[in-house]
Amino acid sequence: MIIHTGARTDTVQYYTPWLLRRFAEGYVLVRNPRFSYLVTRYELTPDKVDAIVFCSKNYRPILEALPSITKRFPAQFQYTITAYGKDIEPGVPSIDESIQTLYELERVVGRQRVSWRYDPVLFTAEYTLQRHLDTFQYMAEKIAGHVDRCIFSFVEMYKKLRRNMPEIVPLTSPDKERAAKALGRIAAKYRLPIQICGTDDDYSACKIASAGCLTLSMLEKANGLLFQKMRHSGNRKGCHCIETRDIGAYDSCPNGCRYCYANQSLTKAKENYKYHDPDSPLLLGRLRATDQIRTARQISFLACSPGAVQQTLDL
Repeated sequence: MIIHTGARTDTVQYYTPWLLRRFAEGYVLVRNPRFSYLVTRYELTPDKVDAIVFCSKNYRPILEALPSITKRFPAQFQYTITAYGKDIEPGVPSIDESIQTLYELERVVGRQRVSWRYDPVLFTAEYTLQRHLDTFQYMAEKIAGHVDRCIFSFVEMYKKLRRNMPEIVPLTSPDKERAAKALGRIAAKYRLPIQICGTDDDYSACKIASAGCLTLSMLEKANGLLFQKMRHSGNRKGCHCIETRDIGAYDSCPNGCRYCYANQSLTKAKENYKYHDPDSPLLLGRLRATDQIRTARQISFLACSPGAVQQTLDL
């Protein structure tokens, strides 16, 4: 099983003490998003977890403690740094601060384990194609050589996104083609591998690969692993990622990113944040007398142990 820490909330930025305690105690409890009385227990031990996937917009809170995790678990780190300012991402550090933290993350975990996420790509009157390209070039020049790849996606127009960001300019297929071609050209200039995720559209003519933002081949390359041959079923149409289990909770990220799919609103997220207890095995609140706890069936995707792979490579 692959554990994900950042699909539902920015666990690293806001809940690092809780996350470290979960690893120290060797388990975590996750409340079902639809049926709150159902709680799943996941063991956070090397014999039960194939790899840990992190996704954050600010790794600074966990940098010093990361070796305690990466010495025990294979890992992959996705760092989201976009062109947007405080008007769209009020709780996120500046671009230059984020790039500096990315350098430090690379020193701790290694370039091959780090992916730069430039997503979602969305257009407004303020964030035009040209502004995206200027900012992407500025970042690519500084980030290329410090990450394994760049991953981007075009924004999906969820119903709540139309409510939270009515100023978004809808993208046509030709709009996406022009943007992809320009991003691909910039990435090629800096020899930065780039891929798109969350779509079935083909942008190979733009020198952009199509793949899930999290695949077994990525984890294999980053950690010297060998997985079974498995289908990447994804989480939605156009998604080509491998199955993971997220240990966070929706409506709990105080970043306030206006395009966020995991929060109904910043107000609700801030209210839920008050229920966080770093000592609880749940991200939000504590167990209730009416809760029903089940132990997850944690099946390995590995074809052989990491040690066996290393022995093979040494031969």
